[in-house]
Amino acid sequence: MTDHLTVLIQSIQPTNRAAMTRARERQANLTKPAGALGDLEDLAARLAGVFGSERPHPCGVAVLVAAGDHGVASAGVSAYPPEVTPAMVANFLADTPYGPGGAAVNAIARTVGARVYVMDAGVNADLPAHPALVRAAVRPGSRDLSVEAAMTPEETAALILAGAALARQAIADGADVLIPGEMGIGNTTPAATITARMLGLDPAQVTGRGTGVDDARLAHKVTVIRTALARTPTTSPMKVLAEFGGYEIAAMLGMMLQGAALRRAVILDGFVEGSAALIGVLLAPHLRDYLFPAGLCAEVGHASQLNQLNLKPMFTLNLRLGEGTGGVLAAPMLLAAAATLREMRTFEEAGVPHG
Repeated sequence: MTDHLTVLIQSIQPTNRAAMTRARERQANLTKPAGALGDLEDLAARLAGVFGSERPHPCGVAVLVAAGDHGVASAGVSAYPPEVTPAMVANFLADTPYGPGGAAVNAIARTVGARVYVMDAGVNADLPAHPALVRAAVRPGSRDLSVEAAMTPEETAALILAGAALARQAIADGADVLIPGEMGIGNTTPAATITARMLGLDPAQVTGRGTGVDDARLAHKVTVIRTALARTPTTSPMKVLAEFGGYEIAAMLGMMLQGAALRRAVILDGFVEGSAALIGVLLAPHLRDYLFPAGLCAEVGHASQLNQLNLKPMFTLNLRLGEGTGGVLAAPMLLAAAATLREMRTFEEAGVPHG
């Protein structure tokens, strides 16, 4: 690892346990029956720990969409061709009657007031100039992970640091909640490969249909992943990421690490993000306390990731689009959880009798 990456990892500190204790004490006196807000109460207490106050007040929300292509897509693991990746980047940046961007993440982000950032983490195309496009690519797409390492260690570190830099920019622009997102045809294959290795599971247990492949292509996808895993027995987190990952996965890891280092909440969108989180928590165990899973996505391996991370999703909508869409949907829920601690009155303050 580079010196900058080592410093970033080592800078991640535990969340504030004293603030969490004060938050739970405050919750016990708010104008509601004990536990009546269900899982929102735990979310609120965790946010108190992140922001160091029993009245947390996170404000801005940013979704950081990293796009990258994958050499393994040439092995026929996706229902869509790689040309979709650059086309979707253009869609993220397009001018529409409703505002910037014509993709699902743009529409949902506009609805909830989130800002969308778009990064070229390694798209295999000459993307047109655009002032809103963050260019961080070191190579036009990863190598085929089934026959060689997807990325070099140097490339991996460079994209992690690029993701961290974009997270710092979003935070400087006012974001207290970060949502790493991704776009890249074939990227559920590296995500499943990372997950299988880090959890010690057979690929069939964690490999889903991604873009909607049929049974035959799903079986082929599992075979490709088994072939990749047979190349090397490594379980070192950084080596696993380089061998089996992708540039946008590395970038999202950097976003998560930087968000935690600067004591911001990070919402996990889905399966591809979960693979980055598995690596991140092994590198920096305290990262886990800054992560808030959105929904349980439709990819079969997502539940295994969350079980390993000991994190509970906020909803189940069977999403599998990526882009950060589920994370953006979860943002209002997270902000609302914080608001209950911050804005509700206690029984004493409200003059409400209680037992």
